[in-house]
Amino acid sequence: MKSLSIIIFALVIVSCSKPKTASGPEEKSEATKSAQEQHEKGEAGAVEITPEAQQRSGIVVSTATATPMTQQLQATGTVQAIDSSIAHIRPLTRGRLQDVLVKLGDRVMANQALAQLDNIEAGEIMTQYNTAQAELQRLKIQLAAQQRQVERNRRLAEIGASPQKDYEFSLAEQQAQQESIRAQENTIAGLTARLRRFGITDPASREAPMTAIRAPFAGVIIRVAAAPGDVVEAGSELFSVADLSMVYVQAQVYEKDLGQVHTGQTASISIDSYPGERFTGQVASISDLIDPQTRTAAVRCQVANPGARLKLDMLASVQFPTAMKRSALSVPEEAVQDIEGKPTVFVRTSPSQFSVRQVETGSSGNGRIEILRGLKEGEPVVSKGAFAVKSVLLGKELKEEKE
Repeated sequence: MKSLSIIIFALVIVSCSKPKTASGPEEKSEATKSAQEQHEKGEAGAVEITPEAQQRSGIVVSTATATPMTQQLQATGTVQAIDSSIAHIRPLTRGRLQDVLVKLGDRVMANQALAQLDNIEAGEIMTQYNTAQAELQRLKIQLAAQQRQVERNRRLAEIGASPQKDYEFSLAEQQAQQESIRAQENTIAGLTARLRRFGITDPASREAPMTAIRAPFAGVIIRVAAAPGDVVEAGSELFSVADLSMVYVQAQVYEKDLGQVHTGQTASISIDSYPGERFTGQVASISDLIDPQTRTAAVRCQVANPGARLKLDMLASVQFPTAMKRSALSVPEEAVQDIEGKPTVFVRTSPSQFSVRQVETGSSGNGRIEILRGLKEGEPVVSKGAFAVKSVLLGKELKEEKE
């Protein structure tokens, strides 16, 4: 009986495991083959859209074709501030930094206070101002007394009670005192003007004179060499502010390629931080010096930078169009969409289905972009309305994540 039970148990195991042995390798082989085909094509999924929905969304399909493309000169570079857009901020006088109000990388507005300086020179000028004011008051008191003396001498001279020369002498004294008062008033005006340069509007104040060090224009703090408590001299650089509304992308171009670059030429610039996006620049200058180590020259391209999206020292890829043409596989620029940071196109596989294909792009021009890898000539690609297909794909993925 025990022997019979063992035999039955063995038969059950064999019968259960036999189908897995027969079908397992085939299923694994088919799955592996499918995965390999998908990997070779670079397809990440599929999108289904009915012909009616395609028509409503304005989706147009055209074939990838080889077209004449302008050959581009490739170079690498970095984002730099324009020299004339950098302000090196220095104090006008010696003093002690009471407070530093900004730090490296801060964005500042025009006339914004960057630091407060306990102005040693302004303190000395305020002392001179107060002394000059006191002297002015003394001279005015003397003048009032002298005017009374002149009037007495005039009356006495008229009645013959005193010599005429006494009257004339006192009159000359009065005129001299008036000149002294005018000179003193000019001295006070000069001291006031000097204090106004330091931002002090109340010269008679008894408080320590504080001068605000301000930004000359809106920009970004790119250098700070100041700390509270520092005693600084006139002319020592405390801050550097850069206006980054326009920047340079400085590319390094090999000596052998410099003949293909000229001032005023348009350049196409791409940044890794903004995949699929291109910035347009213009060659502003070409260095006259060749780096003996790399055999390259610096080519500066001026680029508009609204919103300060281009940050200093960002790495950039720069393309300069040349006079040479070549045949290259290309699609309309609208056909290439950015999905998860990678350029992607949608290839139609049936009237209502599109496969998602990652591609490698090259140069662009005249509304078309070169496809280096991931697509074959003649394949039907969504050339118009690709963003609508992308929206359907992302909506599908979002729904699957929720489920």
